[in-house]
Amino acid sequence: MKNSDVVRAWGRILQGKSPSLSLEITKECPLRCPGCYAFEPEHLQNLGPLRSLADHKGDDLVQAVLNVVREHRPLHLSIVGGEPLVRFRELNSILPELGKMGISVQLVTSAVREIPKEWAQIPGLYVVVSIDGLQPEHDARRKPATYDRILKNIVGHQITVHCTVTSQIAEQAGYLEEFLTFWSAKEEVKRVWFSLFTPQMGAQDVEILSPATRLKVLQELGSLRSRFPKLHLPNQVIEGYKNPPAKPEDCIFSRTTLNLTADLQSKITPCQFGGKPDCSQCGCIASAGLAAVGNHRLFGIMPLRSLFNASDQVGQLVKKLAL
Repeated sequence: MKNSDVVRAWGRILQGKSPSLSLEITKECPLRCPGCYAFEPEHLQNLGPLRSLADHKGDDLVQAVLNVVREHRPLHLSIVGGEPLVRFRELNSILPELGKMGISVQLVTSAVREIPKEWAQIPGLYVVVSIDGLQPEHDARRKPATYDRILKNIVGHQITVHCTVTSQIAEQAGYLEEFLTFWSAKEEVKRVWFSLFTPQMGAQDVEILSPATRLKVLQELGSLRSRFPKLHLPNQVIEGYKNPPAKPEDCIFSRTTLNLTADLQSKITPCQFGGKPDCSQCGCIASAGLAAVGNHRLFGIMPLRSLFNASDQVGQLVKKLAL
């Protein structure tokens, strides 16, 4: 994060506003991935399952998204789903407008369909493609967004590959190295991210990593960085994974991001996972990354987390006075 971005983000916090916005722009997805938090029953808590919501389509979706962005004026916007490419026609109108606004936009997709070539020219747009391991495991979990389809649909783009490490992946020797070897060689891949599977409280998902396996994965990824420059995992982020926040109130990402579901009105709480995430097993790369920012010492003295906490208290007071 640039120093100018940090200053702007703190300014938004002082105003009682969220620097970051995440939108589930559709409830629809052609995939049925095991462990997908968006379609877990508890994701939206009392609102019911995601697929039961009334969402937006066509010009209504275009205007609704732009209205939400104009209202909240985020520094960073994540567009998620469902599968955002289900609404690629609407995104053809939305994304250029966001580019004109100067907003940094992260579009998270399975690349189940072709990513329009013209999107590569939109300033501030970053495409993140979710890939769950090597081809045999990925294709079984994420069909119809298979390897063959992804490789075809990302041509002409510079993407970030995002892999969520599950126990099935972590327990296979050499698996992460093989994954990095394959994707680092692709000219369309700019960087590779790894998250760790994050369960809900009390869950027994087979994807959950044991504490020992979690530590082994982080040590392995740390050792692989020197050989794979596209692997984006600084030491501070690894430490963030090793020491996750104890509760959502301690998570800078949770506190600085407004998450709206597919009706573009209802909030997802306490963070993008919804429900009751087990923070002790948090594997969110955004949470780990902002924890690293929070632990950075301003002028080598004051942790930025302390400045954030003070700014947040002022911002919340400003918000109450404005009501």
